[in-house]
Amino acid sequence: MPADAPESPAKDLRTLIPEYADLAREAVLLNPEPGDPGVRESSLGGAPLWPADEAWPYCAQEDHWTYGSDPRNRTEFLPGAVPMVPILQLFARDVPGLEFPEGKDLLQLVWCALIHEQDSGPVEPRLYWRNEAEVLAGGLLSEVPAAGEGEFDPDNVPEPSTLSPSTAQDGPRWLDLPQDLRETWEPRLRLPTGGSLWPPDSNVIATKVGGWPAWTQPAHWPDCACGHRMEHLLTVTGDIQLGDCGGVYFFRCRRCPGLPWDWRFDCH
Repeated sequence: MPADAPESPAKDLRTLIPEYADLAREAVLLNPEPGDPGVRESSLGGAPLWPADEAWPYCAQEDHWTYGSDPRNRTEFLPGAVPMVPILQLFARDVPGLEFPEGKDLLQLVWCALIHEQDSGPVEPRLYWRNEAEVLAGGLLSEVPAAGEGEFDPDNVPEPSTLSPSTAQDGPRWLDLPQDLRETWEPRLRLPTGGSLWPPDSNVIATKVGGWPAWTQPAHWPDCACGHRMEHLLTVTGDIQLGDCGGVYFFRCRRCPGLPWDWRFDCH
């Protein structure tokens, strides 16, 4: 570095902006690794522990389609004709940082892996809270229907993977900062040469539970029907292509009966 060049300030936001450190939340990083998970294991894209008395879900949405193997073609499917695919299964014993509803210890996420242009994002998800012992006592679905060739978009389907959860301190991205902190951010990090320093934040871009959403576009938190801002439940990103390398973010409201949930999608 030339002798007359100004020194760059430290790049740790928790040092530069003490208030930023106060916003940190604990996240559980799921750390998927390709494998062959069983139905009683937490997994990404693995076979689910599904109750025998509950039909496997099919997508009832209209206008869902895929390019299939030929990007010049567009194949559309009738509502209710294509089974959803298993995305995420989490047992409470594997993810101690995830707070389950009373009497539940299993979270399952499935979605339709076709493209849904008219919805909130490229997929159509459903979320289930269950009790493992109750599912086992009632028996398991003998066969989980699988989407056939050409009945899903490959970008929307994860490779079956086992999980090795670990914890991390997760900070918010720029557009999740409180307004007063955003207004003072740039002046406090102004460089002697002009402009401002934009050091990397501590938001973890990964498939995770808790923490902060890994937005790639402006933050878009949902409110429940009662007007409560929902809490971030989990993020799925990085382990599935999801169009232009985006993420799917799930939220829940623990203040309302029935624990309503919602989701958002964004991409680069």
